[in-house]
Amino acid sequence: MAAPIYTGLLGGSFNPAHGGHRRISLFAKDALRLDEVWWLVSPGNPLKPKKGMAPLNARVASARKQARRAPIRVTAIERELGTVFTADTLEAIARRYPQRRFIWLMGSDNLAQFHRWKDWRRIARTMPIAVIARPGYDAHAVTSPATAWLRRFRVPLSGLRNRGSWSAPALVFLAFDPDPRSATARRNAMPDWAGAFSAARPRDSVTRKVLPAQTGGDPA
Repeated sequence: MAAPIYTGLLGGSFNPAHGGHRRISLFAKDALRLDEVWWLVSPGNPLKPKKGMAPLNARVASARKQARRAPIRVTAIERELGTVFTADTLEAIARRYPQRRFIWLMGSDNLAQFHRWKDWRRIARTMPIAVIARPGYDAHAVTSPATAWLRRFRVPLSGLRNRGSWSAPALVFLAFDPDPRSATARRNAMPDWAGAFSAARPRDSVTRKVLPAQTGGDPA
């Protein structure tokens, strides 16, 4: 029987992807001794406004550019799965790829509002969660309702680096030199960034399917 492939999942809009996504992913890969990281580019985040959201193809193409020559796969698998909420997506991915062991990667900004996510406890029961520091959010994350519930499942980093002991729920905090880069700052600096990818038909790095011609989305 083949050994499991240990894979980190980092979800987001990637509107656009930037160097901070790459740095956080490579840090988490090394800290947790992962084999690779998948970037789950969301077709649409229920907690984020649609205005200013670039088309999916442009966001996937920008993510693929940032992920070059790194053990990072870029996927829009939610589009194929037909899922909208993270809880459903993660369960579907775990079922589809039983040979892999997944861990959900999130910034402390997401943990601070994790209790607002649909079925967030189901997410915690589906796979371990690793939280990475984000500037200005750590205090809110520590005192959030989700952290209060998850605190009993907190494990030391060594507990997840031991590959034979992965189980869920499990929460680990990763000490990280915060990266100030953000998609918002990138959009402000380059409001027309999506135009460079307007004709892109990128290939999904996980499903290996080429995304159809892009439709929808607002100018970034």
